[in-house]
Amino acid sequence: MSKRLEGRVAIVTGGGHGIGKAYATRLASEGAKIVIAEIDEKAALAVAEELKAAGHDALGVGTDVADPASLEKMVAAALEKFGRIDVLVNNAAIFATVPMSRSPFDQITIAEWDRMMSVNVKGTWLASCAVIPQMRKQGYGKIINISSGTALKGSPSRIHYVTSKAGILGFTKTLANEVGKDNICVNCVAPGSTLSEENPDEDIIKMRTQASSGRALKRVQSPDDLTGAIVFFASADSDFITGQTLVVDGGSCMH
Repeated sequence: MSKRLEGRVAIVTGGGHGIGKAYATRLASEGAKIVIAEIDEKAALAVAEELKAAGHDALGVGTDVADPASLEKMVAAALEKFGRIDVLVNNAAIFATVPMSRSPFDQITIAEWDRMMSVNVKGTWLASCAVIPQMRKQGYGKIINISSGTALKGSPSRIHYVTSKAGILGFTKTLANEVGKDNICVNCVAPGSTLSEENPDEDIIKMRTQASSGRALKRVQSPDDLTGAIVFFASADSDFITGQTLVVDGGSCMH
């Protein structure tokens, strides 16, 4: 690896499982010190130990992104351990590890709708609020939000999830405009249908395989297909890019 992130500190929310774990592992391989901010504290600690066993610097912190106090505690721990925060990957979301229902629009409960928005949208906002003061002190920072290709073309039977991920597109552009003066870049990655489930059953594998038929690149997308985009937005290679959304889906949604 090129070690493009040597000396940088990166926080990955929801980094204890699936795609988030892949992001954390790749960022570490590029030289970053990693904070795993994960609601599943046991998983956060386990991933941090895996990274340390591989020779990387890492910290696991149980974190609820919908809770400002939890985020403040996580940021304080990161600063105590590493002294700075350079990158935030806003990956935590209700989707697979914390599952969502796949129901028609009029069968989703108000409680589930509110929980989806609390984690996927409010959590992204709160996590950004928690790290930006430190990034401003440094005069540098990279915030990488995670949307979804479904926000660009719609997807039936999950309107709450798609709506939350559409909100991230506008959030990214607006925050980029507000913090650009502080030399903080805010960008977004929109994954396609990804085989991110840790123990997928036959139905999940079938669904992910079927998604490949609508792509220019005819194969199932894996978490590793997304990590290059994350490293790009985290590195100096993207220092003059902000407010942008990069779709990583094998050519399913071209825009």
